[in-house]
Amino acid sequence: MAELLDDLRAETASLEALLQPLPDADWERPTPAEGWAIRDQVSHLAWFDDAAVLAATDRAAYTASLAGFRSVDDLAAESRGMPPGELFHWFRTSRARSIETFATLGARDRLPWFGPDMSAASFVTARLMETWAHGQDVADALGVTREPTDRLRHVAMLGVRARPYSFAAHGLPAPDEPVRVELTLPDGTPWTAGPADAGSVVRGTILDFCLVVTQRVHLSDTGLEATGEPARAWLRIAQAFAGAPGKGRAPASG
Repeated sequence: MAELLDDLRAETASLEALLQPLPDADWERPTPAEGWAIRDQVSHLAWFDDAAVLAATDRAAYTASLAGFRSVDDLAAESRGMPPGELFHWFRTSRARSIETFATLGARDRLPWFGPDMSAASFVTARLMETWAHGQDVADALGVTREPTDRLRHVAMLGVRARPYSFAAHGLPAPDEPVRVELTLPDGTPWTAGPADAGSVVRGTILDFCLVVTQRVHLSDTGLEATGEPARAWLRIAQAFAGAPGKGRAPASG
């Protein structure tokens, strides 16, 4: 938990560094997510950080709050009148409160969420993944290229573990055959998951893999290589996040 929380703090600081110098007008820049500006990416993170604290501290209140939940687009719309300075403060304080709350939990403590209950360790990993993915949308909106870090190993592991969910979210049976994932970290260190003798294999950089499983880029715009139909079928629908199947991104070529 300590390592995960340190990496979540670092990922948060990376996003804050993008947001801090923005003039108010830039908060309205459109991002690759259809209909969402930079402000919507930030309010999304802040809202779910508040929900995470509630899930960790008051299960009954969290469950009751779900009755008023409609869609992430509705949540974004509700916050669009908030001044950028106030929105940035909301995100920073909500994130700080959530990290403080997570630090009181054991790695195996169970927490309710919008899908199945999760361990606290998986919960923190999911918040890191969301921060990185929505931060990617912000970076894309600003035309900024972020340097990948070894924190992507958390996103990659979540993507691997979510393989059965990716099929379930699409109403499809998950293939019985295992898939091996062989990636390289930014410093060239190998990162692997899955049985070494699996007939289906995904190979490439950890950045490309994370962009695909968070649906921030189309598979065809990466250097990922998939051997075997189970691997290819997975990458076509992979998603590391809970909820309904995402729309994904169109190929850069159109």
